[in-house]
Amino acid sequence: MAIQNYEEYWKLTLEYTDFNDEKFLETLQIIVDRIDTLNHNQNYIYQSTDYQQLQNDILALVPKTSSIENQLASTRKAINQCVKLGFVNPKLKSYHKLTKEYLQAKTNRKRKDLFSKIVYSNSKFNSSTTEDKNCGNQINFLIKTLEEVGVLTKSDVYAMMLIDIATHEKGFADRNDLDYYKQKADEIGFLDRKYNQYDYLINVLGKLDEIDFVKKSKKEKDFELYFTEDAKRIFGENLELEAKKRDPYLHMLYKIKLKQESYSVYQAEKCMVERLDYPILIASHIKPFNQSNDFEAYDVNNGILLSRNFDSLFDLGYITFDTDGKIIVSTQISDEVKTHISEYQFDRNFINPKRLEYLEYHRNNVFRKCG
Repeated sequence: MAIQNYEEYWKLTLEYTDFNDEKFLETLQIIVDRIDTLNHNQNYIYQSTDYQQLQNDILALVPKTSSIENQLASTRKAINQCVKLGFVNPKLKSYHKLTKEYLQAKTNRKRKDLFSKIVYSNSKFNSSTTEDKNCGNQINFLIKTLEEVGVLTKSDVYAMMLIDIATHEKGFADRNDLDYYKQKADEIGFLDRKYNQYDYLINVLGKLDEIDFVKKSKKEKDFELYFTEDAKRIFGENLELEAKKRDPYLHMLYKIKLKQESYSVYQAEKCMVERLDYPILIASHIKPFNQSNDFEAYDVNNGILLSRNFDSLFDLGYITFDTDGKIIVSTQISDEVKTHISEYQFDRNFINPKRLEYLEYHRNNVFRKCG
């Protein structure tokens, strides 16, 4: 691992944590109107006086119960928040193409959808109104990490805040990266010192579509972060249920064994159905993890190495396999998808008596037989 300056971290600060609140929407509207005015001149070059004027325009929204210095600080924080979240670009150059649609949305639900798209595509936590740092998009990095590892714990999230994503070539963190940075975060007491920035990040994640926090215990504030689809597959519709704790070491061994099994057949790590070496492959359980006992949960025979598309279809019960590996497709799948995937089958090289038992369970208890 490269040596890291551990005071460099994801610098997210928020003046407003409710993105449907009138003050946030009014602030954003003032900034958009100001950018439209400035960019009326196509050759506009950023001037500090323009930023000062923008601060004065927004100052009227800030409570007058504090000193003028605190009011100006709150104003700067409110403006920078719109940059960090991706609604506005640094130096008042422009705003996201969906920003005006966000301001005009009639419902909170519509704004949530637009918020997710804007933040995912354009957020930049370490930039500000006056400074455009080419440091990458942290939310995009976090989402791609979630795709890679499947679940993120509280410690994974704050560990990730130490990663310099601009120099992290993979574009996501794997389990080894997260474990490494968690150790470093604990060594420097990162969470104790930067709890505000961490809380702001958690607030933003909670506003994204198709992301869910699952409590590990009703008595704990700890959580696990999943894609909604995965969370419902594992825990059912009631996501308040206590999560079954996944042992990270045993799960890592489980995934390694599946990759080794694939390599023994293909001399490469490939999807066991499509037989393609995708950059990201999922160690998919045949008998669902939350329905497995401690042995079954990490039994390599209870696993198939799949591409993300086949993993989703298999985990949600839209497809299964017979005793010869032939694909069986649910009637809930469209004819177009059915035609596309019907030529594939689970490679017979990976079929053994124990795996057949798990596949029988999947056909009887997970597969969606009819509409």
